[in-house]
Amino acid sequence: MSQLLQTPIEFLKGVGPSRGELLRKELGIYKYGDLVQLFPNRYIDRTRYYKINDLTPTNAEVQLIGKIISLKTIEQKRGKRLVATFKDETGQMELVWFQGQKWVKESLKLNVDVVVFGKCAAFNGIFNMPHPEIELLLEHQQSLRSAMQPVYPSTETLSNRGITNRVFIKMIEQLFAQPELNFIEPLPDYLINELKLISKNKALFNIHFPRSNEDLAKAQFRLKFEELFFIQMQLITKNLIHKHKIKGHPFTNVGRNFNDFYNNHLPFDLTNAQKRVLKEIRNDMGNPSQMNRLLQGDVGSGKTIVALMSMLLALDNGFQACLMAPTEILANQHFIGLSELAVPLGLNIKLLTGSVKTADRRIIHEELESGSLQLLIGTHALLEDKVKFKNLGLAIIDEQHRFGVEQRSKLWKKNAIPPHVLVMTATPIPRTLAMSLYGDLDISIIDELPPGRKPIQTVHRFDSNRLRVWKFIRDEIAKGRQIYIVYPLIQESEKMDYKDLMDGYESISRDFPLPDYAISIVHGKMKPAEKELEMQRFIRGKTQIMVATTVIEVGVNVPNASVMIIESAERFGLSQLHQLRGRVGRGAEQSYCILMTSHKLSADSKIRMETMARTNDGFEIAEVDLKLRGPGDIMGKQQSGILNLKIADLVKDRDILELARHHALKILKNDAPLEKPEHATLRKVFIEISVKQNIWNYIS
Repeated sequence: MSQLLQTPIEFLKGVGPSRGELLRKELGIYKYGDLVQLFPNRYIDRTRYYKINDLTPTNAEVQLIGKIISLKTIEQKRGKRLVATFKDETGQMELVWFQGQKWVKESLKLNVDVVVFGKCAAFNGIFNMPHPEIELLLEHQQSLRSAMQPVYPSTETLSNRGITNRVFIKMIEQLFAQPELNFIEPLPDYLINELKLISKNKALFNIHFPRSNEDLAKAQFRLKFEELFFIQMQLITKNLIHKHKIKGHPFTNVGRNFNDFYNNHLPFDLTNAQKRVLKEIRNDMGNPSQMNRLLQGDVGSGKTIVALMSMLLALDNGFQACLMAPTEILANQHFIGLSELAVPLGLNIKLLTGSVKTADRRIIHEELESGSLQLLIGTHALLEDKVKFKNLGLAIIDEQHRFGVEQRSKLWKKNAIPPHVLVMTATPIPRTLAMSLYGDLDISIIDELPPGRKPIQTVHRFDSNRLRVWKFIRDEIAKGRQIYIVYPLIQESEKMDYKDLMDGYESISRDFPLPDYAISIVHGKMKPAEKELEMQRFIRGKTQIMVATTVIEVGVNVPNASVMIIESAERFGLSQLHQLRGRVGRGAEQSYCILMTSHKLSADSKIRMETMARTNDGFEIAEVDLKLRGPGDIMGKQQSGILNLKIADLVKDRDILELARHHALKILKNDAPLEKPEHATLRKVFIEISVKQNIWNYIS
């Protein structure tokens, strides 16, 4: 990187120490290089100049040429406003300032030709423009400015302190006017030619000062490609290095436990997808390098059985295995499911969560260290330093996006040679996100449901159809089925939501009275023991209807429950709706999901309801969710941190991402250490980026 770009921002003409401090604090701009990377949000057409008598009060941005002929300060109820009279050959209008008046007053020149730019409004028949940008006509004509004016990301504090969009444009003009400004071309010539990319210098100039839409499109494509290309280079390198550097235990023995279970105790035949995934896992664990695999499978696709069989492989090779889940409910669910499957094999399997008593913990700790405890299921209690394994060979992490990176690496350190790692998720991750966030993991997908499962039928009903829905519930209960009715509970509106839940419960109790019907209720304000009691009544079939808030979202298994009714469904996100729907359809009977909403629906809510009614495919739903919500929301803040994208957009730029990954893979396949002469600059820039993101320490 040229030395100039390392210069602290306050040394740029027109910035100085106090503006420099603001730019650091508000936008993270420390040096010239950061300012270059401040890309515009949008562009405004500055080719047209209006006359005052052309104006209409549309609140659109307009520019005019004229003179300021007078200035006055007007007292208001609160504070003052500064008003300037602006005139051109067709009429007069007012320019108004409510803040920064002292500075504005000092900088305005009367009776000189100026260009004013801003949003126009009309008040009492007179046009006015609050807080306009003003520039001397002479300077306006001489500037680098193109017909398309960039609009930069900013903050309220910056605008209030006089750092307007025009100030940003001036700063960037100032920077590009420096003769020694030059950007290193990191991409190899053959790649630039193959993809017909413009140069880095040209792209950065045109992103700030485009002369035409075509120039802008080329600049955006070039910069987006480069950004995504380097992210993919990091992820793929991490994966390659991982395989070469991080040794793992080769599990070469497919022994008694695995074979006995497979041949004699499988509760049902494995689907082809389960067989394929098991083969991928066996191949990984058979190698002397650490497995690092992500297993994606929709709700109810049979990941538990794959997890158990992977654990049995570890046992057959003389190792222990553990499974870590994000909540106690989920850990319990896994423990019950795995214990039932493991009983005929006579395995020692235990559960460790925050609520396990000290005496029981002591036994777990001792058995773990002696090696007699083979399988341990638990929550983050597994990460505590006191938990020591004799020889941990496989760590399975469920719903890993709820765990931080540090928490996962703690599991690694439970053994001298790190255990193989299998990450499981029932939250389908759209391809673009998987490529960007988990590009360093190998990915397996279980994409078929076990035989005998009928797809859940989903319908959207308005509140006005409630009587018909209630009749349907009665018919299903008469067939011996059970029903979930779920209410939203969101922290911001907790009191209201709690009231809705209780009102709902009361009206359901009236419509489904004792002794013919019994109802369970579960919500967040109940004590764990009360919740458990109600859950058990429902599981054992003592109650036919379970009224609940979203606490049942993950990990409850009641095969006889065949109807899921979601109240105020418009208030749930798509992935949440899909997870809730996955609570039914676990038996052989036809199951139903009914989405209840009011008639008032936003455009996004309509798309969510239509998507749910159209498809049961979690991956398709995840793609729609990504389009509606964007990546940050879906992955949570800690995960999307890696994707601090400056210009690319994972939703809109999916094709560029795939292209970038393809070329990054191709380059690293042929020259992983980037030692070929044509990759010299690429290597240098790659090391710089990786060091900045702390990835180089990991790689080198």
